[in-house]
Amino acid sequence: MLLLHLSDVDEDRWSARLAAKLGGYPIVRRGDQFDPRDVRYIFVWKPLENAFDGLTNLKAVLSLGAGVDALLRHPRLPEGVPIVRFVDEELTQCMTDYVIANVTMHQRCHSRYVADQAARHWTQFYPAPAWDISVGIMGLGELGRDAAEKLRALGFAVRGWSRKARDIEGVETFAGPDSFDAFLAGTDILVNLLPLTPETEGILNRKTFGKLRRDNLNGGPTIINAARGGHQNEDDIVTALTDGTLGAASLDVFQTEPLPEASPLWTAPNCYITPHIAAISNPDSGAAYFARVLLEHEQGKPLPNVIDVDRGY
Repeated sequence: MLLLHLSDVDEDRWSARLAAKLGGYPIVRRGDQFDPRDVRYIFVWKPLENAFDGLTNLKAVLSLGAGVDALLRHPRLPEGVPIVRFVDEELTQCMTDYVIANVTMHQRCHSRYVADQAARHWTQFYPAPAWDISVGIMGLGELGRDAAEKLRALGFAVRGWSRKARDIEGVETFAGPDSFDAFLAGTDILVNLLPLTPETEGILNRKTFGKLRRDNLNGGPTIINAARGGHQNEDDIVTALTDGTLGAASLDVFQTEPLPEASPLWTAPNCYITPHIAAISNPDSGAAYFARVLLEHEQGKPLPNVIDVDRGY
C-alpha cells in the first residue's frame, strides 16, 4: 500500500496520476480508513509531525522534492528506511533554464540598462562576450552538472565547486573547503545549487561575497540562488548590494516564504526576486517516475537515487 501525505500541493492531481500509473496497486490518503501497518511506501511533501506514526512496515520514503533537507529534520523520521529523492529531466531542464536566463541577464549588464532606461539615458555600453565571464557553480549534482555543461556550450568560462571531486569536460572543478577561496577568486557570477546541510547553511554571506572576482564583470560580481533560502544571509545580501560588494543578485528562495512584505530585499538595489518558481515537480512526469520506482522495487530491483542521510543529500 502507498500512502500519500502531500502538504501545500494538489494532492488530488498527484493521486489521480499515480493511480493511472500504478494500475491496481492500492493507494490511500490521509483521512482514509486503513491499517498503518499495511503501508509499504509513503509519498511525502512537507510531512506533518504525525506523518510516520504507526508505519512500522515501511520499505521506502518517496520524497516529492529534489532537496530533502526539511524531510531529514522531521522529528519522527523512521530510522533505517531508505529515502528516494525526485530526479526528473523536466525539473533539471527548468532549473537550467532559470540559471541560464539569469546568468545571461547579468552578463549582458541588465541592471545598467534598467537604470539607464529609468533615467532616459542613451548610453551605448557594450557587454563583454560570454567567454570573458566566469560562472562559478556551487553544487555539481544532477542540477549543477546540467547547468554547467549547457553554460559551457554557450561559451561561458565555467568552474564548479563541490564537496567531492567531480570531472566535467570543459569545466574547471574544485573540491572541498580548502579550495573554496580559489574557486571564488576566479568567479564573476556565483550560482548556488548546493544541497542544504549544516556545512552549507549560510554560505552566501558577506565573507563569501568579498572573495569573488571584482575587476571583470561590469557593475561587480553577482550571485544567483535557486537552491534553499537557508543558504543565504539575507541581511548580508542587502548590505552587499547597497555598498557595492555585489553588483546584483537573483534570488528564487528565501529564509521565510512567502517573502515578507517588510523584507528589505524587495527594494534592495539590483535585486531580482522570483517566488520559488525556478523548477517544480511535474505531476505527470513525477507520477511516472515514482510509480516505476515502486513497482520495480516490489519486483526486487534496487531503489534509485537513495539519499545518504549522513551527508544530507
